[in-house]
Amino acid sequence: MRRAVIAFTAFLGGLVFLLSSPAWADGEALKGTLQNQGQPVNGVKISVATEDGKPVAEVASGADGKWEVPVPKAGKYKVTLDQKTLPAGVALKFKNRATLDVQVFDGSQRNVLFALGPPGQQAGGGQSASGTSIWERVAQLTFEGFNLGLIIALAAMGLSLVFGTTGLTNFAHGELLTFGAMCAYFFNVVAGVPLILAAIIAVVLGGAFGYLQDQFFWNRLRRRGSSLIAMMIISIGLALLLRYVFLFLFGGESAAYLDYNAQPGVQLGPISAAPKNFWAMGIELAVLVVVGVALLKTRTGKAARAVADNPALASSSGIDVERVIRIIWTVGGAVAALAGVMLGLAQNVNYQMGFQILLLVFAGVTLGGLGTAFGALVGSIVVGLFIQLSTLVVPTELKTVGALMVLILVMLFRPQGILGRRERIG
Repeated sequence: MRRAVIAFTAFLGGLVFLLSSPAWADGEALKGTLQNQGQPVNGVKISVATEDGKPVAEVASGADGKWEVPVPKAGKYKVTLDQKTLPAGVALKFKNRATLDVQVFDGSQRNVLFALGPPGQQAGGGQSASGTSIWERVAQLTFEGFNLGLIIALAAMGLSLVFGTTGLTNFAHGELLTFGAMCAYFFNVVAGVPLILAAIIAVVLGGAFGYLQDQFFWNRLRRRGSSLIAMMIISIGLALLLRYVFLFLFGGESAAYLDYNAQPGVQLGPISAAPKNFWAMGIELAVLVVVGVALLKTRTGKAARAVADNPALASSSGIDVERVIRIIWTVGGAVAALAGVMLGLAQNVNYQMGFQILLLVFAGVTLGGLGTAFGALVGSIVVGLFIQLSTLVVPTELKTVGALMVLILVMLFRPQGILGRRERIG
């Protein structure tokens, strides 16, 4: 009993530390990234003033859409976007939110979000002056929701497979995404390798990283008989260790790949998107289908499903359980690395990118059904759709609320998830 209390207390402490740990900040500052449909918006003026109206500074967003203003001390500040400096074809989605009141705390660097989009996509009304109807907005947001959902699904599939075969809830899975994105960044930006080849190298390295994790770390813990709670706590510590290693090596700022960085949009009916988005979705779908078919048709896939159902029975029938688990870790690491590359292509590379999307990955896995690969796919698509479509009625800053509300409702009425199986307890 004493050990259980200690383990549970350590878990809660580690979880709070994991979820509340910010980047190490050098003084107080306000910063943000201006994007329109995934593309950076350059040359937009941002002014910052104190709560009583005293000017602090005025800056313009850079080629990557980023801006930053150091502030003299903690307190409330007014951040204003000059709408006259927005380029043609870009407007604020919420016209009454050109000036935001932001609280900056001691030692923190606060992110400020301005929701941008094509003219006529402001909230409210069924038809805008530019002729953009509510249904065109729904079509655009549905496309963006599928795009986000497929990225989440790539990450969620590996997490779900590992949970299904080992029972481990791996809080360090987000760092596998970051690892893949940073490998692709290194080979593309530093080594000058084309992004497609850099992405392939990153996927191979991600698979190797997953294999080595299980070979020299998780496998030894399983052989020692470590409990799943203890291993979950260890994964929290591993996540923190990897995250700050990435911070040390990469730095705290976001950066973009050299290739496919600022593509002009392509109009396909009511949908407008950069060509890279269409290619990315095609690749994501293809990978998900290949992994799903492999689970159903190949000998290794059938063995993985047998291990997930009953490891002891699978072992007694001649299946090498440890070998199957190692293959799952390798595939999970490779797919997570690909998800990181796609996420970096959509929103730039940052040392916290995997951690920031981890909650959505867990939501997708839980919503679809823990331990089921296809459930993770369905749950992730639902999460992505609700995140984007919720911006029809709520500010962009609150767009994850809709997905998490759906998660709560599904857990209340179908605790096993959408594709999960009922299990008898007791």
